[in-house]
Amino acid sequence: MKIKKSIDILAGAETIWPLIAEPLNIIKWCSTVKIIFQTGDKSEGLGAAFYFEEKAAGTLMKLHFVVTEWNYSRTVAFKMTSGNLVKGYEQKYTLHPTENGIKVTCFENVTLPFGILGKLAEILRRPVSEDHIERILFALKSLGEA
Repeated sequence: MKIKKSIDILAGAETIWPLIAEPLNIIKWCSTVKIIFQTGDKSEGLGAAFYFEEKAAGTLMKLHFVVTEWNYSRTVAFKMTSGNLVKGYEQKYTLHPTENGIKVTCFENVTLPFGILGKLAEILRRPVSEDHIERILFALKSLGEA
């Protein structure tokens, strides 16, 4: 299930980047994340690893990720390396300057297990996932503009 959502924020990359790229800040605007911490030697950048628990669809997801793309103040992406409930999970955030601030775009790709049943569940789950991404982007905007 691929989802792409964007939001304009009246703040610069220097304000928004730390909120997106530093795991301890993610919990401030992503309300479904309950625990997040670094698991490898690197605290940031390409190859940095982290673990998080997210309450999604009434169930606690426990996922390990690695940063797969890192372009300071422009792009951060991460991919699930192991976890429960989902077969695959990737997320990417891009920051693009605008006339009055920055546009943040979130790309998410979640693959559910169980073959055709998983594909059906993805279709049914899509509106909930889209709403979730819109809510967390709005929370990021509120925090960044505060």
